[in-house]
Amino acid sequence: MVRKEGKGNSSPGAMEDTSSQKSGQSKEVLSSRTPEESPANFIHVELEEYEPTDFSTKDLILKKAREVCTCNHQTIITFFCQLFPVLDWLPRYNIKTQLLGDVISGLLVGIVAIPQSISYSLLASQDPIYGIYTNFFCNIIYVAMATSRHNFVGSFGILCLMIGQSVNRHLQLAGYSDDNSGSSLVGNSTSFSNGTGACDKSCYAITVALSLSFLVGLYQILLGVLQLGFVAVYLSEPLLSGFVTGSSLTIITSQMKYLLGLKIPRHEGVGSFLLTWVDLFRYIQNTNICDLVTSLVALAIIVPVKEINDRYKEKMKAPFPIELLVVIVATVISYYFNFEERYKSAVCGDIPTGFRKPTLPDINLFSSLAVDALPIAVIGFAMTVSLAEIFGKKHGYAVCANQEMIAIGMCNLIPSFFYCFASSAALTKTLLKESTGTQTQVSGLVTSLVLVLVLLWIAPLFYSLQTSILGVVTIVNLRGGLRKFHDAPRMWQLSKLDTVVWWTTMLSSTLITTEIGLLVGVCFALLCIIFRTQRPRATLLGKVSNTEIYEDQSTYKQLSSIANIKIFRFESSLYYANKDYFKTVLYQKTGVNPILLAAKRRRVEAQANADAGNSKSFFGTRLGCLKPAKQRTEKPPADACPPSIDMHTLILDCGAMQFIDTVGLSVLKEIHHDYKEIGVQVLLANCNPSLRHRLREGGWAGETDSGGQLAFHSVHDAVQFAEWRYHVQWESKEKKDAVLDPEDLNFQASL
Repeated sequence: MVRKEGKGNSSPGAMEDTSSQKSGQSKEVLSSRTPEESPANFIHVELEEYEPTDFSTKDLILKKAREVCTCNHQTIITFFCQLFPVLDWLPRYNIKTQLLGDVISGLLVGIVAIPQSISYSLLASQDPIYGIYTNFFCNIIYVAMATSRHNFVGSFGILCLMIGQSVNRHLQLAGYSDDNSGSSLVGNSTSFSNGTGACDKSCYAITVALSLSFLVGLYQILLGVLQLGFVAVYLSEPLLSGFVTGSSLTIITSQMKYLLGLKIPRHEGVGSFLLTWVDLFRYIQNTNICDLVTSLVALAIIVPVKEINDRYKEKMKAPFPIELLVVIVATVISYYFNFEERYKSAVCGDIPTGFRKPTLPDINLFSSLAVDALPIAVIGFAMTVSLAEIFGKKHGYAVCANQEMIAIGMCNLIPSFFYCFASSAALTKTLLKESTGTQTQVSGLVTSLVLVLVLLWIAPLFYSLQTSILGVVTIVNLRGGLRKFHDAPRMWQLSKLDTVVWWTTMLSSTLITTEIGLLVGVCFALLCIIFRTQRPRATLLGKVSNTEIYEDQSTYKQLSSIANIKIFRFESSLYYANKDYFKTVLYQKTGVNPILLAAKRRRVEAQANADAGNSKSFFGTRLGCLKPAKQRTEKPPADACPPSIDMHTLILDCGAMQFIDTVGLSVLKEIHHDYKEIGVQVLLANCNPSLRHRLREGGWAGETDSGGQLAFHSVHDAVQFAEWRYHVQWESKEKKDAVLDPEDLNFQASL
């Protein structure tokens, strides 16, 4: 039962004024109230809107242009402080409270960055020295331009994989093969001429990589200047997680040949993951036992220690640098036992010291690298911005996404002149940096000092380091991506659609290519969003007793239906893609298809007119069928009685509709017209201001019936109006029925 509302219990009412409509429903189904009961008095409240501000595109452009072009002392200072945030925070640096944490964190991150820089160089198909260059230059630039205090920018495994794929593809196009003399990437080339005949495979590889880094930085700077940071929002967390996991599997596959000491070609393109594993099993009999044993021992040592570091990281002041220790011990053992000569193990070879003279990117490669640079740029700034925002929120400081994009763009553009490949915020080193107590980006300068020591004096000592150890270091740092498989069942319980996005991105990144996998993931995620809006949830609402709350009848118990009033909720915006589904599910939930019902009534009317010979007798028959107020001597035939319906009002809850397009507006007009034909009024509730404006401007109820444009501010308000309106019509009908028509008077006189 519906509780009887008091007079003062009305909430804000209709947006527009109202006009009466005739209803053809029967007395039994129209209301649960007796005719003597009076529904709640409906109070019409019309909210006055603010006058819309005049919007002129020309004035807006001129205003922005004046702001940008204004040049004075203050604007110049502001501009440079925004471009180089270090000018803002460095003068306020507190040496007593911040320096110790920054020094300790910088030293620890630098120690971890040494083996990872060398191993990730191998992943990017570069000589080890270039990985150290990349981490050194990027850190210095990021310190000056970043708004994040915790990000570490340098070589990142996923980007190195994508760089290596692009470099290998261009090496093959240039005619370099794995068995060419002088083509080994372990050991540095003797010439650094770009594109000349003296440039060997190693030289050409870094030429491709630095040209690619230049384009990546250019893309990222343009995105930052144009304030297009919102592009990153299309890379959802399940999508990025699936991409990282798929790329991790690809990286592990590419490093397996180093762990086994096999010389197999590096496959590129679609199916490279499967082809690599086929080659691994095909040449398994050629495994280098020394490399295999060294890899297994290194894995057995590094993995448990890193697990202990992760488990007790809150109790430990700093994680144990097991990777560096293993690299040092393995290098010493390899040197003294001469693994290179005795067991034919692959080693890093000669690593030169010092810095190279700056060089220019090869402009001739830009056209072929433009497409490869785009996904690297997107992934790079997405990882950088997301990590910056995570730690900024955790430690309570603001991060500017557009400035972060400019900063990471500069970290790729400027170092490309100094033999560096593309970089981004590195997840593992950023987590280490935050957990070891870093306070500002001064820790990045300390890390750069550690890398300078390696560049100037320590690098040649890694000559005997086995490449299998570098492969182990790379694989161990991918444990985080592989742990996502353990989270998949939990993700399935939370959101099945997000889990499908994760699996789709992961499988496509693994089985096809990383670039295509990212594109497939983005497209599939967008299709999922479209699917959610194209076939959203639609329900009928019921009322919670003694409240003004209306909820889904299929979800909650003890909800009472309101007699002869259907409340329909469509949980999505109404636009061209879901218009047909909207009408279908509306007719299904309400049980009333106004088009079919109107057609049936027209057939009944035509049949009745043919039988009776005049419309007046049919009108009496129709009223007798709908509301049998009087007993007549003759009853009309059953097939001449139009079908009755169990509602007089349909309320559309538009609370979930953010917008409607022109097609959606047309659908509302059709629904209003079709239901009006069968005597059912259509009311709208919970319309947001933009939706009301669109309805008012579009005239969804028709120009001649503007008073029928009923858009209420709440469902309860619409219900009160529907009951009040029906009560008024009921009383009017009762008064008319109290007076007998002339035919009835003549009939009584004849008796």
